[in-house]
Amino acid sequence: MSSPTFDDRDGFIWMNGSLMPWRGAKVHVLTHALHYASCVFEGVRAYSGKIFKLQEHTDRLFFSAKTLDMTIPFSADAVNQAQADVLKANNITDGYLRPMVWRGSEQMGVTAQNAKINVAVACWVWPSYFTLEARLKGIRLQISQWRRPAPDTAPVHAKAAGLYMICTLSKHTAERAGYEDALLLDWRGLVAEATGANIFFVKNGEIHTPTADVFLNGITRQTVIALAKARGIKVIERQIKPEEMATFQECFITGTAAEVTPVSEIGPYTFTPADVCRNLMADYDVACSKPIAAVNAA
Repeated sequence: MSSPTFDDRDGFIWMNGSLMPWRGAKVHVLTHALHYASCVFEGVRAYSGKIFKLQEHTDRLFFSAKTLDMTIPFSADAVNQAQADVLKANNITDGYLRPMVWRGSEQMGVTAQNAKINVAVACWVWPSYFTLEARLKGIRLQISQWRRPAPDTAPVHAKAAGLYMICTLSKHTAERAGYEDALLLDWRGLVAEATGANIFFVKNGEIHTPTADVFLNGITRQTVIALAKARGIKVIERQIKPEEMATFQECFITGTAAEVTPVSEIGPYTFTPADVCRNLMADYDVACSKPIAAVNAA
């Protein structure tokens, strides 16, 4: 890639059915998605040339689009192939893919029944979300002032662009205060998730994680739960009050970008990355290096 900015790079992006030069993949300033957040997307990783959990991500993309009343004008197989084609065209073996679906500029206003549904896939080389040093010692999270909305106030189970507004605000505030990320509570005041990752706690060898009732049940979250159970670790999904964090020994977050990252601090609460964190980090790295079919069968 010739530039660190995302609009001025060499390479190719798949857009509405065909590959095009990276710099040519543009939308109009009056695109509906820019004004009214009518956009859904996915974050997908490729390891050693294999796209990890490809079908699960594509299935969620279609679910998110349907939730926002958008019908994707391509089949799931076509979107899967587009991701493989983009990876190959850009000669990337280890990278990040971003499939996205949005309403175009054919109609402007809250209603957009006649706006075109656009689909694109980009990919780029993206190393670990956090530095290796931070991951090994555990990252620090600030508790955000923003809260995850109730499920009857927003489409909380869709990976929708508009839902990330409070994530950006939370992460900016946290970074300015010297933290790597932020923890969001939900509208009830219960522990929810980090800005782009699910959260887990360890107590007496058992894993506790918030019930995914107001946020995404992440694909990495599901993978790590399966890996933990394969090790014989009990996983308890339940509502968690913030003050309970004082009783946990370990903490980690999971996500496509974050992978498995230990946490050492959340506000006034501290944790020590230990065996559960280290073992699941290693297990996840092994799972990611497997062919897709083998991973899905595990």
